[in-house]
Amino acid sequence: MLLFLSTFFAVMAMAGAAFQVLSLIGLRDWRRQPGPPSGVLTPVSILKPLKGCDAEMYECLRSHCEQEYPEFEIIFGVNSADDEAVAFVERLQREYPQRAISLVVCENELGANRKVSNLVQMLTRARYGHVLINDSDILVPRRYLAEVMSWFNRAGVGLVTCLYTARGGTTLWARLESLGILTDFMPGVLSARTLEGECRFGLGSTLALDKNALEKTGGLEPLVDVLADDYQLGNRMRNHNFEVVVPNVIVRTTMPDYTFRDFWHHQVRWARTVRSSRPLEFGLGIPVTFALFWACLAVITGPEAWWTWSILAVVLALRGLVLLRYGRALRAGRTLGRFLLLPLRDLLSPVFWLVGVGGDRIVWRGERFVVSRGKLRRDL
Repeated sequence: MLLFLSTFFAVMAMAGAAFQVLSLIGLRDWRRQPGPPSGVLTPVSILKPLKGCDAEMYECLRSHCEQEYPEFEIIFGVNSADDEAVAFVERLQREYPQRAISLVVCENELGANRKVSNLVQMLTRARYGHVLINDSDILVPRRYLAEVMSWFNRAGVGLVTCLYTARGGTTLWARLESLGILTDFMPGVLSARTLEGECRFGLGSTLALDKNALEKTGGLEPLVDVLADDYQLGNRMRNHNFEVVVPNVIVRTTMPDYTFRDFWHHQVRWARTVRSSRPLEFGLGIPVTFALFWACLAVITGPEAWWTWSILAVVLALRGLVLLRYGRALRAGRTLGRFLLLPLRDLLSPVFWLVGVGGDRIVWRGERFVVSRGKLRRDL
């Protein structure tokens, strides 16, 4: 029985090692893609839904005002005029009087996903034919708009979305969260892009959209009760034969000092989001990626076999290589300290997967929801 178990675990570990290789191939393919075509930079409306104050949020919002771009506007949206973020918007308006910065108070709750509900109301104020949506905690370089929007000079592009890395956060749980983005989430994105030969989803770090393409896919209104609105926007674009581009542009999200409770809630929400968006891949594909977990089980059940230890060594080497390569490509800074945390992160991942399989409740920005077939409803 132990021989059977150690063999099974070893096979799963080797499958996980193959996924690590695939993620490295995905990174290579992404880095080697040709640049955007030259042409006129179209005016764009930046839509920024806000709720409360995130860590370093003002710096993130300010980076959008510093863009080297010929013509754009920024539309901020809040649920209430009493929101803490309003003071930040007013400060930006004073600091950048030359920028077209406006604030929309979105009083109507059109669905359980308040972010999308706000975006529907903000979109009516957008004056330009292209819009760019991203989260309030995203910090962008000065050439961000130019590098993203230039892709719309290629015929058929409906959406441009960007990879991201995390900065900040000094607690153990914040560091584990950042590590997961770098070694699990981003590799998963680029692996899927390589396997499918295209990108079929969007990321909340950047959703640049052609408004005509958005209208042809049904607009934002059908997403007001959807949990994974960014994923669905990209998926609907591809289903309507519009291209989704992942350019060589890196943005950064600001990581707060997560407590264990914060970390737990975010990981559970992420797991149940993936399950609702891609149930087959979640159920059958994600367990294959737990290379270190399976390799450790192989060693535990077959400690006397040299090949179990060899597989563990190969898996550790590949995980370290993924961390190193993605860390460099995404400009994530030093990786040595992160490597020491990698075993803990990898051994926690199966726990969150199991929790994601079994439940339907999430916590999102302090509010509780029930997820059913990708739709949200408030947990009363």
